[in-house]
Amino acid sequence: MTGEPDQHLVNGLHDVVHQRVRLGIRTVAHQARCVEFGFLCTALGLTAGNLSQHLTVLEKAGLVDIEKGYEGKRARIWLSLTPALRDEVTQLNRRIQQIEKGQLRRGVLRRVSGRDQ
Repeated sequence: MTGEPDQHLVNGLHDVVHQRVRLGIRTVAHQARCVEFGFLCTALGLTAGNLSQHLTVLEKAGLVDIEKGYEGKRARIWLSLTPALRDEVTQLNRRIQQIEKGQLRRGVLRRVSGRDQ
């Protein structure tokens, strides 16, 4: 172990995507092709202003597409993931597997749980 922070696999995570609320946005949106803004607010327990700020960050990073339109006479906003964010999901899954394998190899999980097997 070198003690250098950039050596740990966790440091390769994408800060824009893996912030807690944005990870929730990604998770809900990943389950559907398109998600309505109001549904996302309710599902994540966010205010419209808070969700809007997070979506702006993701949109500027090119990770989500925002479409504004109408459903009947009511204005609606829909969100969908871009291919870049879908790729990020795949990379995240790989990185998590690498982190878990690395920790298991070093016995970190056994020491943390209090069991020396």
